[in-house]
Amino acid sequence: MTLTFENITLGQRVRFGYGHAADNLAAEVDRLSARRVMVIAAAAESGIADRITAGLPVALRHDDVRPHVPVEQAEAARTAAKESGADLVVCVGGGSTTGLAKAVALTTRLPIVAVPTTYAGSEATNVWGLTEASRKTTGVDDAVLPAAVVYDSELTLSLPVGLSVASGLNAIAHCVDSMWAPRTNPVNQAFAMEGLRAVADGLRRIVREPDDIDGRDATLYGCYLAGVAFASAGSGLHHKICHVLGGAYDLPHAQTHATVLPYVLALNAPGAPDAARRIAAALGSAAPVGGLNALREELGAPRALADHGMRRTDIPEAARLILPYVPADNPVPVGAEELTDLLTRAYAGESPQDSEAT
Repeated sequence: MTLTFENITLGQRVRFGYGHAADNLAAEVDRLSARRVMVIAAAAESGIADRITAGLPVALRHDDVRPHVPVEQAEAARTAAKESGADLVVCVGGGSTTGLAKAVALTTRLPIVAVPTTYAGSEATNVWGLTEASRKTTGVDDAVLPAAVVYDSELTLSLPVGLSVASGLNAIAHCVDSMWAPRTNPVNQAFAMEGLRAVADGLRRIVREPDDIDGRDATLYGCYLAGVAFASAGSGLHHKICHVLGGAYDLPHAQTHATVLPYVLALNAPGAPDAARRIAAALGSAAPVGGLNALREELGAPRALADHGMRRTDIPEAARLILPYVPADNPVPVGAEELTDLLTRAYAGESPQDSEAT
């Protein structure tokens, strides 16, 4: 069979090293010739932010960070950036912090240097998201892709094991969704499967020993690959579902992704047997859903949407809201019935199973 595809690799500098966040961040600020830095970090990350930005030309500290980036918070941050005369945004934290920095960059066109403290992976993408009136809107703009990412697993040591698991499973969701997303190709699939293997291995180590730096390094490395794959392949069914749920019902981002993933995998795997085999192999299993279930059991992963604020009565509305966003080239046909069934199972935490077709 003739191999034909188109791939776009986004340009971004990555500096990776345990204990080197401050030095690597200073090097990037100098490289970008920044003189007035806006630092975005939630209150919980203030200690880390203080330590790694000491000595930088900080013009503004901004800590009003909210999940799913409400429009009003984005506008306040944009105004603050303009009034401070900032010429660079440094974000220190998880996906919500990176998301707010992207919202600032979307309108101001300021460059970003991202310093992740979780395994969200959004620092490796040019995707932005904003929430208004309980509806989350996402888009793609190269202006929101951080010019550089500073990875330092030392900064993740304070992340509790449970949040590490949820965040890491969010990265695995990037990998799985990339296997059948609208722009999937052999290059981003290769990144996705190496990312999946690395994150799964790293999370197992973190659960066994939370201070295992090799495990945290592996997870950070894998989450970066996952983000690169997702940025290239685009948003598949899993992310469409989770974006709607997060915006409409204010569900926690990482836990929602971690909970919904096995149900999407069980639904799509029969329609994408080659991808299913590769996902299973990356998980060290004979079958994809069985492998993911075993990993989730080992990690003590989030199990049910009911545990994170969703109500059973929300399911019909959620299915209607998701339906217009189902990718036309999803591996299997998906209508309101399939979405309702998937959400009902995810709400209750029923254990999905592999189809014989996979």
